[in-house]
Amino acid sequence: MSINCVRTLLEYAAASHPDKVAIKQEEKSITYSELLTKVNQVALYLDELHLPANTRVGVYSNKGLDLVIAILATLSTNYVLVPLTKLLQSEQVDYIIKDCDIQVMITDQMKLETMQDINFAGHIIAYETTDQNIASFEEIYKYYNKPFAANVNGHENAVITYSFGLTGTPKGIVLSHANLIDSARVVSQYLDLQEDDIISGLLIFNLDYGLNQIFCALYKRATLALHRFILPEDVFNHLINDQVTVLALMPVHIAEMFEAVEARRPTAGLFDQLRIITSSGGNVTAKMVKDCHDTFQQAKFYSMHGLTEAFRSAYLDPSQIMIRPDSIGKPIPDVELYVINEDGKECAPREVGELIHRGGFIYRGFWNAPVETAERFKSVQILKDVVNLEGQLTDELVVASGDYVYRDEEGYFYFVGRRDDMIKTRGFRVSPFEVESVVKRNIPQIQQCAVFGVANEAIEEEIVLVYSASSQISDQEILFELKQHLASYMLPSRIVFKKSLPLVQSDKNRINKEALKKELVN
Repeated sequence: MSINCVRTLLEYAAASHPDKVAIKQEEKSITYSELLTKVNQVALYLDELHLPANTRVGVYSNKGLDLVIAILATLSTNYVLVPLTKLLQSEQVDYIIKDCDIQVMITDQMKLETMQDINFAGHIIAYETTDQNIASFEEIYKYYNKPFAANVNGHENAVITYSFGLTGTPKGIVLSHANLIDSARVVSQYLDLQEDDIISGLLIFNLDYGLNQIFCALYKRATLALHRFILPEDVFNHLINDQVTVLALMPVHIAEMFEAVEARRPTAGLFDQLRIITSSGGNVTAKMVKDCHDTFQQAKFYSMHGLTEAFRSAYLDPSQIMIRPDSIGKPIPDVELYVINEDGKECAPREVGELIHRGGFIYRGFWNAPVETAERFKSVQILKDVVNLEGQLTDELVVASGDYVYRDEEGYFYFVGRRDDMIKTRGFRVSPFEVESVVKRNIPQIQQCAVFGVANEAIEEEIVLVYSASSQISDQEILFELKQHLASYMLPSRIVFKKSLPLVQSDKNRINKEALKKELVN
């Protein structure tokens, strides 16, 4: 069996640390030896379904020990894991099932109803025994006790992940077994993870950032402490009760946690065991950094930048977080990052261009989506005017990320916006994110804001700013403040006040700009 797979990590951990707690959740726990046994039993059942290699297996349930077992069991077979967050609605689940032809669904009692609503015709496996016609983990643990030998190849497909955005019809991105173990290796290296670490399993496991917490725990033989993010203030209890030392968050989690306990913030000394905080999946603000620094005083804060098409591109060293909190940092080990303009030339310092990711951690492509794959995964020849490719193979793939960034004179990168979101106006490209950031930093009366472009024949697009606040603010007051920080071509020509802004149905932390555009244009 390949050494480049998560299955190998599990076997090594069970052999070297059989009695150590691998996973815990509140009062429940499981050792590495027990974990391997249960994973083998479920993997044996899956294997004896005798489905073709690369059959897709969906996992759709609330977070718990059984969910991790289901993930690891699927990754111990020659099937492909498709993790689905419990937050998805039935039509979204149905879309994913059809898009990648899922033949097996592993779920819990609460989600069985969804399976019935969409008339899923494949194999269903439940954690609890609920129906004599549906297999359950309880029964599998009781009857499947034969030896199981995994035979996983590192280059094979391992996982397909989906994330729903504005369109509601995403494409899955395909990860190999080697991608999973490479990401665990590099993160463990630059975070300096240790065997005695207790890693928080707070993130949901439908995307690579959350899954990586499982794999890093296996890689270092550490302990994974599961927690369901329901009430933001409960996270603090999780950190204290589980004695968490490594905490992975998204920026929205940080904002919600401290907003929930603003008037009764926990005593900093209760968190002295926490030594590492990581943040990815969004932009960190100076306030988020300060809140974490004030409360988690012993913890190093790592701000990280990942891509849909590659696990991780950059991270900001904790020593720089107070100096340049807006930076996404420098390339992670084994990665080269370049910023190029539309002519393929390397951008000068502070010139905005597209981020190109070369080196490790590149995923395999989009599932059944050759157009999208060709748009993002490019030949290294795209860098022919930037690096010396003499004598090098021309079939090396790099990722044209679609992220617009710039690099400063010291080599630190800064995110500006997505290529798809950039506004073209008066011959310039304007980042909505940059304008929104200025609003958030300098006009505190504004609670939420969205910046986007609408068609205008005279100037290509005009910039629109829509905001919510407790009461309307004069346009002149807003423009006066923006003029202090933005070039004239970046100023909005239309400012619209609304009492509240529409949110994306599947992601209540994102403003639905498409809905706002339709409302203003119609």
